[in-house]
Amino acid sequence: MLQKYLTLGEVIAKLKITRRTAYRWIGAGQLMGMKVGGQWRFSPDSFENMLNRGNYDQEPRKKLIMGDFFSGAGGLSEGFHQAGFTSLFGNDFDKDSGATYSANNPEAIFYHKPIQELTAQEILKDVGLHPGELDVLVGGPPCQGFSINAPVRSESDPRNHLFKHYVRIVLEGLQPKVVLFENVPGLLSMGNTLHDVCEAFSRAGYRVKYKLLNAAHYGVPQERWRLLIIGTRLEDIAISFPEPIYYSRSRPNFKGVNEMGFSYAVKGKHSNPELFSWLKDPVNISQAIDDLPKIVNGKGSQFMIYSGVPTSHFQQYAREGAGDTLWNHETAGLTEVNLERFAYVKPGGSWRDIPHELLPAGLKRARRSDHTRRYGRLDPNGLSGTVLTKCDPHWGTFVHYNQDRIISIREAARIQSFPDRFKFLGNLTSQYKQVGNAVPPLLAKAIAIEVYAAIGFAPKMQAKKRELVMSVA
Repeated sequence: MLQKYLTLGEVIAKLKITRRTAYRWIGAGQLMGMKVGGQWRFSPDSFENMLNRGNYDQEPRKKLIMGDFFSGAGGLSEGFHQAGFTSLFGNDFDKDSGATYSANNPEAIFYHKPIQELTAQEILKDVGLHPGELDVLVGGPPCQGFSINAPVRSESDPRNHLFKHYVRIVLEGLQPKVVLFENVPGLLSMGNTLHDVCEAFSRAGYRVKYKLLNAAHYGVPQERWRLLIIGTRLEDIAISFPEPIYYSRSRPNFKGVNEMGFSYAVKGKHSNPELFSWLKDPVNISQAIDDLPKIVNGKGSQFMIYSGVPTSHFQQYAREGAGDTLWNHETAGLTEVNLERFAYVKPGGSWRDIPHELLPAGLKRARRSDHTRRYGRLDPNGLSGTVLTKCDPHWGTFVHYNQDRIISIREAARIQSFPDRFKFLGNLTSQYKQVGNAVPPLLAKAIAIEVYAAIGFAPKMQAKKRELVMSVA
């Protein structure tokens, strides 16, 4: 007679399967269980039914598997999960980011250590893979870590050789089928750095392409450009980037966007209207956050209940899977002098609306054409600028459009396109940093859909990839 509840370990032992296969079966609905206190439990009835069906030794449809280096909180992983990938592991040296990643990816192994202390052999052993079996590896070293040909300023600076360790572990050790390497657009102007990165991929047997992508073109309510490099060692697939679904409004001033970005999707006063007949209006700030409960300056809570209903498709997307629980709707406080300043700033306005005598000393000397986003109030009908690691009004436009306060952690996460079920851990400063450092999940999802289709496990995905991205519009 079976005991009342079986643990995952007991099910694995009885079925003589691996832990990875058990998770695949759970995801495919072949092995029915529930989580109690964060642990999987299986009822005797569901287990006996599986035994009686006699097909438990048949592998379900293969899910693509991935890992995430320099993961931070896990924006790339979240987007790839939404596209059907399963994350096996993540890595970051930041303690709070690791806690957040693990809380939202409980089945994944997390390596809370610098990449210098990791080996491919350790990872492959832990996840039960051989070199070349991992489908996708996402993430990339921060820009400070590129020193392939640059002189080493200090041997004690751990950032000096990050990319060399990345090559050692990822390209030479794990050898994933596809690699997604993400970084800032400024990498284009860092001398030969981009060329050196691509050369390293090529030497390891990877074909590469790169593109500048704007998150706003994929349903994110934010102007945020990133440099994406996709490499593959598979010879029979094409490397492609997702075409824009939405148009954006602001043309960036950095190098390369006309040649390496989808510049046709940036709508300006001289744009050809016919180019935008098939692009959707961008998701604006109001559509992203106006269903969230009102809170006052410096208040809110890490846990509360929704007070209203979703009023847009984006809000419906954000709330899916969250139930009645709203996490991280808490905000840092504005000082009294900043509250006085923002009493003069209208929605969409900036420091120019503040009386001269109330301006900070530095802005009193500024030209009207300078510091365009400082001390700004969000425009409910517009897009946000890039969400940064610190929502400080001196850095940009981070004040709510009709509440006198900085945007909350949850509002910043919404603007980054994180779903509400995604919980951030750590103190407020750390949470703002985690949100600002992340790749927007909907941008990651759009890329993941392209990768999913290219690898060939979903023959119908190619025809439906546009609908999948547009489903959150």
